[in-house]
Amino acid sequence: MQFNGLKKYFTALIFVCCLNLNAQTYFPPKTGTWDTLSTNRFGYCQERIDSLYNFLSQSNSKSFILLKDGKIVLEKYFGTFTKDSNWYWASAGKTLTGFCVGIANQEGLLKLTDKSSKYLGAGWTTLSSKQEDSICIINQIAMTTGLKDNGTDPDCTLPACLQYTATAGTRWAYHNAPYTLLDKVIESASGGTLNAYVLSKVSSVVGMKGIYFKSGYNNVYASDSRSMAKFGLLMLNKGNWNGTAIMKDSNFFKQMINSSQTINKSYGYLTWLNGKTSYMAPQTQFVFTGSISPDAPNDVFMALGKNGQLINVCPSKGLVWIRMGNAPSNNGLVPWIFNNEIWKYINQLPCAKNGALDLESDKLGLFPNVAKSGEMVLLQTKSKDVPQIYNSLWQSIKVEGEFNTEGYSINTQNMTSGVYLIKLKNGQSVRMVIQ
Repeated sequence: MQFNGLKKYFTALIFVCCLNLNAQTYFPPKTGTWDTLSTNRFGYCQERIDSLYNFLSQSNSKSFILLKDGKIVLEKYFGTFTKDSNWYWASAGKTLTGFCVGIANQEGLLKLTDKSSKYLGAGWTTLSSKQEDSICIINQIAMTTGLKDNGTDPDCTLPACLQYTATAGTRWAYHNAPYTLLDKVIESASGGTLNAYVLSKVSSVVGMKGIYFKSGYNNVYASDSRSMAKFGLLMLNKGNWNGTAIMKDSNFFKQMINSSQTINKSYGYLTWLNGKTSYMAPQTQFVFTGSISPDAPNDVFMALGKNGQLINVCPSKGLVWIRMGNAPSNNGLVPWIFNNEIWKYINQLPCAKNGALDLESDKLGLFPNVAKSGEMVLLQTKSKDVPQIYNSLWQSIKVEGEFNTEGYSINTQNMTSGVYLIKLKNGQSVRMVIQ
């Protein structure tokens, strides 16, 4: 089949992270089948998927899941680990605890400005009464208690271990002990156990299968991989699950995923933030220049745990991915180097047929080139001219569409099977196939 004036065809495949088709978020059922999306839809090369999986396997991973708008695009389990296997979240569970503090706050069970001693009792530290009373719940979720974090055991929650270093709010330090004591704050405020509170407020609504268990001084959350992904999806949707507002306090959620203080700009309320000008690391007071994950989109926020327990949420792209497993080689209390390495592999997933597509160029791109009737198709273009669409008989047809930040979204709902030509006034054109 030939088109007048059309000199050549090309295939341009755009990575899912670069798409924003205003797709409606999908929420999986509590039990049953979780809807999936074909990797072909996003132009992923199988060899590049295999490269990602090989990297994850060599990095002692147990599971990896990538969601787009709530649907599973990639899901892989390694060794004997399965979708029903449970694993600990480590410090990635901090974000879940912080989320529950927000729920308790919106229910009026506590206030972020309340003194921690109101729920922990006087003498929960070795500080003077005045010093201790200056520590509030907000300091615990922002990591600004001012307590000594470099002692013999930074996990120790005994009063003897909680010593004065600085006035609350004036020093940021990644300190497990005051975080862990948030569990008692929630229990004291709610009148029940932490697990009961999480179950009634979050897990029962979302369908998460997890539980906090005691490990030394720490309370550690554990679940299967899909439960971890569900929490990421809940965070992507700002605490709303399929119309049920679990997190009704939009102000708290906004504060949770934005800088909670000016000392470590890359830390919100027990949540790590990308795209900031600087960040701090555990067990040091040095401020590093740049973003935590320079290869990730700037709006990504993360729950990061020891040995590479990772949740990444990218609101602008409708993207969530999680990783569970044992320690990779480039590990740490907060394994952001490993986190960024995974982003590098994710960014390389799309095929580069006929050369990689430059989103800043004037060239046309189409995603997908082959679509089913009813799918949204994106014409990647810098031109603001409404494209003309022609059928195989060279007849101009009227199709609904609109411009967005990525180009022009085409609604193919009323298009029959066949080959179409999309053309701009400047003569640029690209072929589209509707199956």
